Amino acid sequence: MLRSLYSGISGLRAHQTMLDVTGNNIANVNTTAFKSSATQFQDTLSQLTSGAGVPQAGTGGTNPAQVGLGVLVAGISTNFTQGAAQTTGRPTDMMISGDGFFVTSLGGQQLFTRAGSFDPDALGRLVSPDGAIVQGWNAVNGQIRQGGALENVTLPLDAVSPAKATTSGTLSGNLPINAEDGTSLVRDVPVYDAEGAKSDLTLTFTKTAAGWDVSGAVGTGAPSTGSLTFAGGALTGGGSLTVNGITVDMSKLTGFADSSTVAFSGQDGSAAGTLESFTLSKDGTLIGLFSNGSKQTIARIALATFVNPGGLEKAGGSSYRQTVNSGDAQVGGPGDGGLGTVAGGMLEMSNVDLSQEFTNLIVAQRGFQANARIITTSDEVLQELTNLKR
Repeated sequence: MLRSLYSGISGLRAHQTMLDVTGNNIANVNTTAFKSSATQFQDTLSQLTSGAGVPQAGTGGTNPAQVGLGVLVAGISTNFTQGAAQTTGRPTDMMISGDGFFVTSLGGQQLFTRAGSFDPDALGRLVSPDGAIVQGWNAVNGQIRQGGALENVTLPLDAVSPAKATTSGTLSGNLPINAEDGTSLVRDVPVYDAEGAKSDLTLTFTKTAAGWDVSGAVGTGAPSTGSLTFAGGALTGGGSLTVNGITVDMSKLTGFADSSTVAFSGQDGSAAGTLESFTLSKDGTLIGLFSNGSKQTIARIALATFVNPGGLEKAGGSSYRQTVNSGDAQVGGPGDGGLGTVAGGMLEMSNVDLSQEFTNLIVAQRGFQANARIITTSDEVLQELTNLKR
């Protein structure tokens, strides 16, 4: 049989594979963090019809004569270039800017993915749409113990931020130095004890000939008193007052005429709070925001990188698994050397270039047609041979 017949068959197979790869790329044009693939061809073993000739004194050397036996698919490579960002506004959506992969666990198998569309499950674990659990390091008392074994990243939905007793407060503003003697101003602020019970710290300012007297009490407790004096609008005496163990800083008060703006600018206590939401920092740290206004570190997302990302094996679900040619996973936190950063509220889009893919469709189609013509032409030649004897 003609060698060209089998060369044409190999061409059909190779270009069919190219069509399959291109079709898969186009089908995943809107798949989160999908990485397109490209088909690479190479020629097969060639048949040697005559070897190379050695140059002689009177004759020149001759080149080898070889007939190719077709084409085969040498490999299908994955393009890991960064996809565009798509803003979603969902705090559990995450995008890697730079190299790196999220580490997940599915049925005890470690997988890697660029698709950061995550949600908490019924146990509070952060999971992908197919149920793979995101890996990282959970915080213990607000501290991340990075460097140990990876664990399931868990959002403590029932977490409570402990109450904090008020130990200090701050006043700012102006007391009108030209107010009539006996004028009273009352200012209060909520304060908390060690159990988070709320009460009011009340300060009463009374104008005197020398300046202002101040009396403070917490709830129905015993009052504490002090005096404030001013010169040229600046405080010259009585910069603090301790009320029921709470130190009130009044050093920022001024004593100019007419203006009455004295007010509490803050206190350091709080009631117990429950987790309301969380934010994601660039280094992959999840920070919980509690109802009492406090913030606490919850966990840190882990990322992995490889010496040869192209050696990863696609495992479905937009995930990859490690192979002998990808190298071992090098795990660290976002922002560490060789790893990208993480942005919340957005996802990485597919990096499929439709203009390139449709061009590849045309190339593959024409290649398939041309190889089909090889087969039909070879068939016509065989028919001519059989027609030699009628």
